[in-house]
Amino acid sequence: MDKLIRIGMDTSKSVFQLHGVNEAEQPVLRKKLRRNQVLAFFAGLPPLKVGMEACGAAHYWARELRALGHEVLLMPAQHVKPYVQRSKSDAADADAICEAMNRPRMRFVAAKSADQQAAQMLAKLRAQFIDRRTQLSNSIRGFAAEFGLIAPKGLSRLGDLLADIRADTTVPDMARDMFETLARDYAHIGAEVALLDEKLLALHRQNEVSRRLAAIPAVGPVGATLLAIKVTDVHGFKSGRDFAAWLGLTPKNHSTAGKNRLGVITRAGDEMLRSVLVAGATALIQHMRRGSKRVWPWLAALIARKAPKLAAVALANKLARIAWKLMVSGEQYRAIGATYPAPVLP
Repeated sequence: MDKLIRIGMDTSKSVFQLHGVNEAEQPVLRKKLRRNQVLAFFAGLPPLKVGMEACGAAHYWARELRALGHEVLLMPAQHVKPYVQRSKSDAADADAICEAMNRPRMRFVAAKSADQQAAQMLAKLRAQFIDRRTQLSNSIRGFAAEFGLIAPKGLSRLGDLLADIRADTTVPDMARDMFETLARDYAHIGAEVALLDEKLLALHRQNEVSRRLAAIPAVGPVGATLLAIKVTDVHGFKSGRDFAAWLGLTPKNHSTAGKNRLGVITRAGDEMLRSVLVAGATALIQHMRRGSKRVWPWLAALIARKAPKLAAVALANKLARIAWKLMVSGEQYRAIGATYPAPVLP
């Protein structure tokens, strides 16, 4: 009865804690390994189940252990936490992972390939550079306001502001030098963002799923590419609502005693995908308010009676469900507007 059937592994940068059980669910392995010992240890074991939290470097270890013949299960950390007994420690975490991976209702995360992780790295780096560009733009505007110089909103107006700063003789030489430093950094970041945009669009053109998703109103090439590279296993979601819930676009449930109380959206899951869908939905609603010919009757009625931000989140939820359906079925998007039912709002 000492034969191992599964191992829970708590990972870190250099220390790995293992907890293994036998067929009688009795602990028969409690072991701490250094990073350079992990693969050699698992290479000496027969194929078995290995569970880990889906955290930093987990997908790398999943690929390496699968190459050795083991079945690797990745779990969201928040789903493992309830199985931690008493105080937190590496040994307690490994025990909880080993227990959680055997639960029938446990949800698992699909392990990403190296190419999928490279594509996601591109998306995350682009988002970081865009945030940095916004930060620099705000810095330039804030410092310029201290010298009485302002410009209208929008990145396109920043060049005019810099020109005004260079032409203003009342700006001290030291401040002028600092503005030039910010301007050089801003130009460099802008060039990097443009380069990353080209790479993202090239990835979009090469991906058949992304090209189909781009036809959905308010999604576009960027949103379609992010959906294609971030959703590695769309069949892991039972329905479009499950997919929308994973994105954090469903309301929190505070129901009790037979009374249903739905609150704000959960904001769980992938923040980047959620923000892109909400931004696209907001832009579409603005176009409709300006008289766009692309009108869904249920959306027009929703805009008339609900706040714009609430309508945008509801539309983003609907877009997520449509995207899930297209990814699962392999169908093309068909613009049949009026046949779409209105989303249910609290």
